[in-house]
Amino acid sequence: MENTKELTEHSSRVERKRRDSFGMFDGYDSCSEDTSSSSSSDESEEEVAPLPSSLPIIKNNGQVYTYPDGKSGMATCEMCGMVGVRDAFYSKTKRFCSVSCSRSYSSNSKKASILARLQGKPPTKKAKVLQKQPLVAKLAAYAQYQATLQNQAKTKAAVPVEGFSWGNYINSNSFTAAPVTCFKHAPMGTCWGDIAEGVRVEVPNTDCSLPTKVFWIAGIVKLAGYNALLRYEGFENDSSLDFWCNICGSDIHPVGWCATSGKPLVPPRTIQHKYTNWKAFLVKRLTGAKTLPPDFSQKVSESMQYPFKTSMRVEVVDKTHLCRTRVAVVESVIGGRLRLVYEESEDKTDDFWCHMYSPLIHHIGWSRSIGHRFKRSDITKKQDGHFDAPPHLFMKVKEVDAAGEWFKEGMKLEAIDPLNLSAICVATIRKVLADGYLMIGIDGSEAADGSDWFCYHATSPSIFPVGFCEINMIELTPPRGYAKLPFKWFDYLRETDSIAAPVKLFNKEVPNHGFHVGMKLEAVDLMEPRLVCVATVTRIIHRLLRIHFDGWEDEYDQWVDCESPDLYPVGWCQLTGYQLQPPAPQSSRDSQSSSSKQKKKAKSQQYKGHKKMTSLQLKEELLDGEEYSFLQGASDQESNGSASYYIKQEP
Repeated sequence: MENTKELTEHSSRVERKRRDSFGMFDGYDSCSEDTSSSSSSDESEEEVAPLPSSLPIIKNNGQVYTYPDGKSGMATCEMCGMVGVRDAFYSKTKRFCSVSCSRSYSSNSKKASILARLQGKPPTKKAKVLQKQPLVAKLAAYAQYQATLQNQAKTKAAVPVEGFSWGNYINSNSFTAAPVTCFKHAPMGTCWGDIAEGVRVEVPNTDCSLPTKVFWIAGIVKLAGYNALLRYEGFENDSSLDFWCNICGSDIHPVGWCATSGKPLVPPRTIQHKYTNWKAFLVKRLTGAKTLPPDFSQKVSESMQYPFKTSMRVEVVDKTHLCRTRVAVVESVIGGRLRLVYEESEDKTDDFWCHMYSPLIHHIGWSRSIGHRFKRSDITKKQDGHFDAPPHLFMKVKEVDAAGEWFKEGMKLEAIDPLNLSAICVATIRKVLADGYLMIGIDGSEAADGSDWFCYHATSPSIFPVGFCEINMIELTPPRGYAKLPFKWFDYLRETDSIAAPVKLFNKEVPNHGFHVGMKLEAVDLMEPRLVCVATVTRIIHRLLRIHFDGWEDEYDQWVDCESPDLYPVGWCQLTGYQLQPPAPQSSRDSQSSSSKQKKKAKSQQYKGHKKMTSLQLKEELLDGEEYSFLQGASDQESNGSASYYIKQEP
């Protein structure tokens, strides 16, 4: 009886070990549903039948793969993700490809352990899995990460744009896209690593007639933001079955995932007879190749968790009076973008879109603390369920020292016009607030009551010293009605009896942003901030980018900072489920072009966004008693007359 039991168990073990180190098998024509599979994946309903015993197989030993005869197989480095021959790996356990990776892994583990002790926290589940848990626990933990990503993918389904495909758009025009590392605020922006062309991944095999879902290995041929052009291994220079996919999608996995998840690797039908020994082919092709980190999907999931929640209250700029703020409530959060509904809006249609790191939103009480105008809400108490967003969630500005030489009322400068972002204009500091904030007005276009002043921080990349446009060969927009053209700063300062703000007070930091002219990206139309559009970088001045919306006239271009949270990598909309606006069709371009030629865009009583044709009120009746102006916390300093002019001196 015992001998029979042992034989049964032995047979069962052999059955479970018949899938090779890549999760691969050769006789896939006989595939059918396997009800006894031990897969821990969240796709457990798609199983594979037991394989014929005559097939050559490799035993699965976690992330280290060995042949049944004891010869060396493949291994994946737990630190850097490199795939290589097991015998060439470092240490007895063959978990790392080099001494450096082993030490780095050990160092990271120690740091995590020490930090946990200092914070009074127990070791993380992940640390336990890496250090002590058996293979079954590892697989269970990994399956849990996959399930989290799958659930998120279901709740944030991609919103397709009919007739537009980033892949086709880039391929047909040989475009390049800005890399994900250019966007620190976007998912994976700070942990993208060295994902590049040549990296191998495991993806669904669509060139297969099997009724069940199978996978194959593909290499990245081209990267465009989050999107990757993939080619199945074995196709060499044949691009006939190349396909685009979002590398952060739930169906993209590191090499070795199929083996640990019990999923089959099946070569595409088009090339299935190209090689007689596919395992040997994969060993040769994957030795030394890079793949995604084992925890890549977990990192994607974590980077798409946002601290702002619905029903949080914030202070945000009043879109009808730029000089003041109002209370608004977070109605929804998509990819870090907030739909804010002004608190007085009963039907919730009076809204405003911005990113959670936008300089236009602040914690409740911010306006009072710096002396900024604020419109009191008609609602005397918070509605049920609404609560103030914690101050630490908001983007911090750099601290400044206003005790010495500082900005003063009346000083001249150049600034991006928030009502016409394609223009850099002659501007004046109208009020100095606390904590480094300034109220700016555009010369020649200001309302008598100052209702179109707008707030910029002293470190804002949207304000510039006098002469910035001339030195960088940018067209400076002179004050409306100013007849003495071409505009000369030297003459204008003398005529207005004013001085230029000192150059040294402006932000001169230029990060190594990585953008280049011609790069494609997805960008918010800041005149209609609910829209994210297909766009191109057309000019770069230090940290300033000129963003062109594909299919639209140049006059709708916008000047944007390289670290703006309103710029995103190609594929961001698909990843987050946000609606992408494709390039404008020819009919729209023609109508916009004809209207712009008849009447050059300029500030007037109303400004119309170029895509949404409802007007944005710029100047309204005088501010009523509902608007409060808090006491300013910083006193103005008298001018000492030593301001330097950032201009060419006229003879």
